[in-house]
Amino acid sequence: MDNKPALEYHVSAERLDAHGSLAICKSAKIPLDTDIAGRIDAFNPAELLLAAIAACMIKGIERMTPMLKFRLRGVDVRLTGRRQDSPPKMIGIEYELWVETDEPDRRLDLLHHNVRNFGTIFNTVSAACPLEGTIHRGVPPWRLPQLQEDTPHVQT
Repeated sequence: MDNKPALEYHVSAERLDAHGSLAICKSAKIPLDTDIAGRIDAFNPAELLLAAIAACMIKGIERMTPMLKFRLRGVDVRLTGRRQDSPPKMIGIEYELWVETDEPDRRLDLLHHNVRNFGTIFNTVSAACPLEGTIHRGVPPWRLPQLQEDTPHVQT
């Protein structure tokens, strides 16, 4: 058993009005969708949970790449959560992890193994809800149109 004191994290949140709230941590602020009708300009609680998992996965990769001497150019994650109404809870979360790298498949699989086994938020959520996904090499399909728009076109 580890005798180190547990790390603590602190976030506060305040209701601004019937349409939204604000979460505050350190010098960061995140608008929250707490409107019963929903808002398109803020994360609702389920979306925040998915964002926390994505941040955990990417932060884990940032921590692991120097140790593994793993070279990459980019990382993208897309998550989908499924919620049931009664009782209300998340019943499954799926993810697609995309890594732009030239590393061999076995090293990509090692990176995925480490993401799945050494992330605090990932482990916490996966203990409470099925959390499954895949790792892919390259640029995710949802970013390809953006990349084409950002690439200058040369007329011949």
